[in-house]
Amino acid sequence: MEKLVIIPTYNERENIPAILQAIFSLNKGFHVLVVDDNSPDGTGDLVKDLTSDYPGMLFIEERMGKQGLGTAYIHGFRWAVERGYEFIFEMDADFSHNPNDLENLYNACKYNGADVSVGSRYVKGGHIENWPLDRRVYSKGGALYTKLITWMPVNDPTAGFMCYKRKVLETINLDEIKFVGYAFQIEMKFACWKLNFKIAEVPITFKDRKIGVSKMSKGILKEGVLGVLEIQWHSLFKNYRKRVNAEAKPALVTNK
Repeated sequence: MEKLVIIPTYNERENIPAILQAIFSLNKGFHVLVVDDNSPDGTGDLVKDLTSDYPGMLFIEERMGKQGLGTAYIHGFRWAVERGYEFIFEMDADFSHNPNDLENLYNACKYNGADVSVGSRYVKGGHIENWPLDRRVYSKGGALYTKLITWMPVNDPTAGFMCYKRKVLETINLDEIKFVGYAFQIEMKFACWKLNFKIAEVPITFKDRKIGVSKMSKGILKEGVLGVLEIQWHSLFKNYRKRVNAEAKPALVTNK
């Protein structure tokens, strides 16, 4: 078992069969873990029915109630590490992330020296399709704001299409990752950077969902804005590197 794609779901019944078929049709050895938050539309039951079509490749973890994107991924990370997967991916269910790009993210970590690869909209070759102007402005502005506050050298810090080497998730103290929305994506990259892991950005074309409803909310946006400030505050004054390092390696815990 080498490659696991984690897909968090909440009311994605219309999308999940197609995205699973697209991933498995690649024939590249990807397994998929769906983490469903008790979707009222029956997404979890549908995935359970589909496991017989993909034996030993498709798995589901069901949680009671909507608990947030970040906790879903952390649940999946722990599940993956316990089962020995070497490369663990984050991916949305709604085709905003193209399954064909999974192999590029994998190659960046497997062959090109990255510990973490990020499917990026904001590097050369990256694009966004079908987004209105105001959402493009918010997204790009949020990325610039994050870089300005945190100094983190990542052009697309809120990106949710990623690959981690297993050692990265074993090193990060996941109990200390507190955010659940866009700030979760920022904090995970920030923790990787602070722990000296190599982050590579891989250009992707991001497409807005065609089916279903976006999970974006004012609360998630507020968490992103305030969360960036909190992350940097802890970095500067609360020995952040030691707090998020599960292994507490001396070489990594001293502040620069």
